[in-house]
Amino acid sequence: MKIIGLDVGSKTIGIAVSDALGWTAQGLTTLKWDEADISSADAALKEIIAEHEIGKAIVGLPKNMNGTIGERGQASERYAKHIEETHGIPAVLWDERLTTVAAERVLLKADVSRKKRKKVIDKVAAVMILQGYLDQK
Repeated sequence: MKIIGLDVGSKTIGIAVSDALGWTAQGLTTLKWDEADISSADAALKEIIAEHEIGKAIVGLPKNMNGTIGERGQASERYAKHIEETHGIPAVLWDERLTTVAAERVLLKADVSRKKRKKVIDKVAAVMILQGYLDQK
């Protein structure tokens, strides 16, 4: 069973997918979406779930540094519930504190231009979220 990793932002969703054995995460794409319309990415996500035979979703949960859940975390919780109800797969919330910062550092070390970083940062963060989950298993 493959697992999808999602870094859910207010305008984009970074997507990563595991290999069939659940050992490694690979960045797939970044979807543009409208957070005000929670179903705006459903068609594209449904296609990805079917194409990659996804059986579970890992949704990044951006907790505050003190462990509390703020507005962005609540948005991720809502989206995880939406994934379960709409796509019929279980969704696990995964602590993603500092993954975007770590992704930015990786891209800076790789000397990726600012313009290109902006295009791939969410996808790289999704890889880090999913790989963290896979490593823990």
